[in-house]
Amino acid sequence: MSWSSYGSFLVFATVLILIPGPDFAVVTRNTLAAGRRRGWWSAVGVTGSNVVQGAAAAAGLGALIVRSQPLFETIRWVGVAYLAYLGVQAWRSAWRGRYAPLADGGPTPSGEAFTGFRQGFLSNITNPKVLAFYLAVLPQFVGGSAPLAVLLVFALSHAVLGLAYLLLLVATMNRARGLLSRRRVRRWLDGLTGVALLGFSARLATERA
Repeated sequence: MSWSSYGSFLVFATVLILIPGPDFAVVTRNTLAAGRRRGWWSAVGVTGSNVVQGAAAAAGLGALIVRSQPLFETIRWVGVAYLAYLGVQAWRSAWRGRYAPLADGGPTPSGEAFTGFRQGFLSNITNPKVLAFYLAVLPQFVGGSAPLAVLLVFALSHAVLGLAYLLLLVATMNRARGLLSRRRVRRWLDGLTGVALLGFSARLATERA
């Protein structure tokens, strides 16, 4: 591994991370809906999935999943269904327009923490693009015969960058929460988030493996 290739990978990974996707939508909605701590847990869930998929790709398990067409397609369609479910939930919230008062001062209830983690983890683990990123992009920077330790360093670096970005997103959304949590604004945001999640679901459904 050379420092120049590692630096190039970090730049490339950062550019990809900054492009909004399902993870962005899920973390943003959880932060606006329940506050900073649930947003944090959503970000941790996304990062946990990145670590799992990066480690699987580095160990060679990712390639086996991709080669097993039925398994790969199952993961893809679970992702389609889950993003569609979250999109419909956002639309239902916008339609009802009933929002609890802001409360983000005490400890996060275990159910809230688990919900945030689960949504972040599942939105990422069921997106085959993430696994494809590790399988297709990593070899371009480290070579096809790189040792496991090098592959893990690159994969975990991507996960850490993603976590830093999502935590910054949570902090930004939480600061604007007073304005963004007004009922009319929240309804619009939930509606737009629902459109985005359903759009991501449709795109994932129509893409060829």
